[in-house]
Amino acid sequence: MALQIPGGLWAAAVTLMLVMLSTPLAEGRDSPQKPTATISPSRREALNHHNLLVCSVTDFYPGQIKVRWFRNDQEQTAGIVSTPLIRNGDWTFQILVMLEMTPQHGDVYICHVEHPSLQSPITVEWRAQSESAQRKMLSGVGGFMLGLIFLGLGLIIRHRSQKGYPVLIMPRLSSPGLLH
Repeated sequence: MALQIPGGLWAAAVTLMLVMLSTPLAEGRDSPQKPTATISPSRREALNHHNLLVCSVTDFYPGQIKVRWFRNDQEQTAGIVSTPLIRNGDWTFQILVMLEMTPQHGDVYICHVEHPSLQSPITVEWRAQSESAQRKMLSGVGGFMLGLIFLGLGLIIRHRSQKGYPVLIMPRLSSPGLLH
């Protein structure tokens, strides 16, 4: 009994070529690709409120990866939920590893990623901050940006006045009743 291939030898050759061309090796994935990791809270909550930290590890190849969570240098094993490996269309992978937590002021959370492409693990840090600390930081950044804008405007006005351009000065309007 001989092997019967529908469409004959030509169809078998085309099928074999398509399979070979769609392998990681054919896609240029013969060497490992380093992962990228980021941490973000699932929602903006105040301190002492239950939340999820999400460690998103993306664009790595091959699929063997180990992701661990640390809180203040202590490995966390409870409250960890992970997606299965997600295949991207380019033969790389991604995974989300979430930690259920209740942040306290000063807590430092670390997502620790080990992968064959890395000589040493990737560690990404997230610090718990109170809302007032976040507001102060945003106020500082806003004030700095406003200062840069005024500095830029001042330099433009100075530069124009040195080149002989008239500087716009608003004339004083006096009240008609004061001229008598």
